Amino acid sequence: MEKKMNRFFYMLLSFVLLLAACSSSEEAGSAVSGEELTEEEKYGGTLVYGRGADSVSLDPINVTDGESIRVTHSIFETLLEYDENLELQPKLATEWESSEDGLTWTFQLREGVKFHDGTDFNAEAVVFNFERWMDPENPYHVGDFAYYPFLYGGFKGDEDHLIESVKATGEHELEIKLKRKTAPFLSYLAISMFGIASPAAIEKYGTDIGEHPVGTGPFMFEEWSRNNSITLVKNPDYWVEEEPYLDRIIYRVIPDNSARLSSLMAGEIDMMEGLNMGDVSVVKEAEGLELIKRPSFNISYIAFNTQKEPFDDVRVRKALNMAIDKEAIVDAFFYGLADVATNPIPPSLWGFNESIEGYEYDPEQAKKLLAEAGYEDGLKITLYTMNNPRPYLPEPMKIAEAVQSDFAEIGVEAEIITMEWATYLDDTSNGAHDMAFYGWTGVMADPDNFLYPNLSQTNIVKPAQNVAFYDSDEFTSLITEARETIDQDKRIELYKQAQEVFHKDVPWIMLAYTTPPLAKADYVKGFEAHPMSIDVMADVYLAK
Repeated sequence: MEKKMNRFFYMLLSFVLLLAACSSSEEAGSAVSGEELTEEEKYGGTLVYGRGADSVSLDPINVTDGESIRVTHSIFETLLEYDENLELQPKLATEWESSEDGLTWTFQLREGVKFHDGTDFNAEAVVFNFERWMDPENPYHVGDFAYYPFLYGGFKGDEDHLIESVKATGEHELEIKLKRKTAPFLSYLAISMFGIASPAAIEKYGTDIGEHPVGTGPFMFEEWSRNNSITLVKNPDYWVEEEPYLDRIIYRVIPDNSARLSSLMAGEIDMMEGLNMGDVSVVKEAEGLELIKRPSFNISYIAFNTQKEPFDDVRVRKALNMAIDKEAIVDAFFYGLADVATNPIPPSLWGFNESIEGYEYDPEQAKKLLAEAGYEDGLKITLYTMNNPRPYLPEPMKIAEAVQSDFAEIGVEAEIITMEWATYLDDTSNGAHDMAFYGWTGVMADPDNFLYPNLSQTNIVKPAQNVAFYDSDEFTSLITEARETIDQDKRIELYKQAQEVFHKDVPWIMLAYTTPPLAKADYVKGFEAHPMSIDVMADVYLAK
């Protein structure tokens, strides 16, 4: 009875907050009153961007965390890029074509572009970067380079390495030969991790390149005060005419979300990410602030360690899935900014299988399944959760406690374990958990990016990206075939089949697709929230 009353209270609180939000001021997109600035008046000023944590490194190939990518995306540029509509666009490459067999790709590169150190961007610079990324024997191949083997099947010399060769066929012409057809290959080139760095800077700074980033982007690195701030300054020689507008961006670390909002309201920062979903109505009602909703392109889930007893039994996994009242959790803790998830890819992405329905909340059926599996007296498990909010999990401890309460209803005693983020990633990637909260924000608009790194049996070697240690020949065969199939309709069908296998096997409990909120001062103009969190800051200006 107490559990039901708690759920009712959370749902009522959520409803009241939503009513308050609906009656308040308009969201981001409305113009500040007063005359529109002239083009000349848009230039200048410093934007202070509040965020929850510091970057790990500013060497893009050696990072996967959002706080690093948020900064490197303004310093470095990729050969192609995704726009706000998740369509591939030219960037440092202007044109490309493939051979009839799909194995040889030729790229025409942008001319007249210089790195921040004054050296030329050209085909040889791209070759230098690829050699550094893919060759463990390269003197500058220092670090994890984590994303490269996920996409390219390993490194140079590995049996499944995708790339045959990368060479300059002209000053601004590049040729990349593949060993096998790979449908999302162009998407790989648009991922922020593959930003092109200055070869001269890499040779100069060596292992310290992550502290001295040099790219071709609209902003240049100036200063880094660890756990405090990173300062970027305008690139005066940027190849895009009349960009950027700002003179400087300061990324300031304010770990607590509420404290960050207080700084925004006090005018100490101009913009913030990591807004508590419960504070959305506060931002809407505050004079001079605007709410931004980042388009949903993420998934939130709980991963089973499927190679541990009793989670190697699909009946146990189904039982625990059916024990969780996902609707109540989303209503109580996501404040109208999420939908209950069903599949391991978001519904905004092509290939989403709309015919699959999630597991219904059914505690009685959950008990029956546990009994069938030999656990009629219940069981004890560990439930790992994060220590700080993530875009896909706004209140980690409260949500974990709600799941813990639901599990108790079917006789499952869950011990909640939390720890610092880096340790959390290390422990779960090495299989210390029974179950663990996780999530994923896409870095390319292809189902391959959600499914292959996180669920392929090729990624269960510890430390594993596939933290469910899901080892399915059928699933991996389907997503591998989809990766190597060029026909889009065929790929869609393969991904839909893979989602059916996933639903049957239940390696994860799907929780939510979220719409992360941000906030800014109303004088910050030109900002468009990118679904992948790779926001273009070159268009931002201050109307004050």
